[in-house]
Amino acid sequence: MVGIYQENMLFKRYEGNPVLMPSMWPYRVNAVFNAAATVYDGKILLLARVEDMRGFSHLCKATSVDGFTDWKIDKQPTLAPQPDEYPEEKYGLEDPRIVKLEHENRYAIVYTSFSKSGPLVSLATTEDFESFRRYGVVMPPDDKDASLFPRKFNGRYVLLHRPSPTSYMLGAHIWMSFSPDLKHWGDSAVLLPARSGSWWDAYKVGLGPQPIETSEGWLIIYHGVKTTAAGSLYRLGLALLDLDDPSKIIKRCDEWVFGPIEYYERVGDVPDVTFPCGVVLKGDQLIMYYGAADTTMAIATASIHEVLDFIRKQK
Repeated sequence: MVGIYQENMLFKRYEGNPVLMPSMWPYRVNAVFNAAATVYDGKILLLARVEDMRGFSHLCKATSVDGFTDWKIDKQPTLAPQPDEYPEEKYGLEDPRIVKLEHENRYAIVYTSFSKSGPLVSLATTEDFESFRRYGVVMPPDDKDASLFPRKFNGRYVLLHRPSPTSYMLGAHIWMSFSPDLKHWGDSAVLLPARSGSWWDAYKVGLGPQPIETSEGWLIIYHGVKTTAAGSLYRLGLALLDLDDPSKIIKRCDEWVFGPIEYYERVGDVPDVTFPCGVVLKGDQLIMYYGAADTTMAIATASIHEVLDFIRKQK
């Protein structure tokens, strides 16, 4: 399969992919994918979506000193559904994103709860990734692919998320909402719309990893979905938002920059999917953690300066 496709070389796959697999887990699971990422206690910390043998997902922590090898995995779920207290978690927890809140001694984890009415956005905070404060539902169904920005803007928290209309013919777009307290949200508006026609991101778009602060703006890595005769194809694109007002789009690239090519990305529970939920920036190196075919976790790296240069040169 390798060598058939031409692909933008901004992101380079780690030669040790996939880095996390179900066979590595200390308890029996079906799939490990779509992990949030952050730096905690001097280590790279992933909070992975883990699907059990019933088909229900929970979140489990894995840590590594270098972010590539020697992963230490929690021996039981780190954040498990509590449907008795939070009924929206009836069918599991999925696809988290983590940010360290600026000027606050806590991390915010935004994740998808799979309720009996469909997916919705939930929020929890933690100081140590051992105990968590749940805020419950912050966006009703159908909604997912959400993350906070790490800082407030004009005294308000800002959330990116992706409501899904009943008919995808209407398009599924990335929205932005605002809150004074992480609980009450409003002033919602479309930020990044899905395109139409033959575009690679014509069917729907959704946030990939958490927003990444750079010298030139907030880097947004997002997934775009195009329907084909063989099903949906998930690939990644780039946008840059204004540092002081993230509702302003500085640039949106026309081409996708990363998509399924390798065997582990094309064959799995959901074929042809590359789906990142977390990145870590170490100096110039952007480390992107992505789910491959909804089955395993893989890594791709890029130079942040090369990424920004690529965006800058787009028309």
